[in-house]
Amino acid sequence: MDNNWITLGTIHQYDNPWISVTEDQVINPSGNKGIYGIVHFKNLAIGVIPMDPEGNIFMVGQFRYVSGKYSLEIPEGGGPLGIDPLVSAKRELKEETGLEAQTWEKLFEMDLSNSVTDERAIVYLATDLQQGEPNPEETEELTVSKIHITEAYQMVLDGKITDSITVAALFKMKIKFLENEK
Repeated sequence: MDNNWITLGTIHQYDNPWISVTEDQVINPSGNKGIYGIVHFKNLAIGVIPMDPEGNIFMVGQFRYVSGKYSLEIPEGGGPLGIDPLVSAKRELKEETGLEAQTWEKLFEMDLSNSVTDERAIVYLATDLQQGEPNPEETEELTVSKIHITEAYQMVLDGKITDSITVAALFKMKIKFLENEK
């Protein structure tokens, strides 16, 4: 499908080390003038499903400032755009859980909220795990839990897990398991 948007100009509204916000003056597909606000992310979102041979995954829980609530998630964080995403995934896993993995598989990529942001995510499956010491960032007060994948999947269905990367990752793993059972 063709792009029927015309950008007339861009105004930079805000900038910090993680995001920038712009407002575009546009002509929309119906031919009317308008504005479009865009949040540009300076990092790639990285998610990791660390799984042991019994089907348990290691998840982290933390209070999320923006939503104002506790969130149970797979280990995730930001990776600089110019760096191999797998390097960032390995760093995030070690930092948040203390785990290191010998085997890595890229599961999928996704747009997180493509109506207002350009943020992209890559999620990996990490196996053949060895436990070490976590080293969370100063903004992270994490609890690490080991939960069987079927229980985590049920927690999504029950609305107890709502983080978008985690939800997508758990649904992808459910599909992966169904494919392996064929």
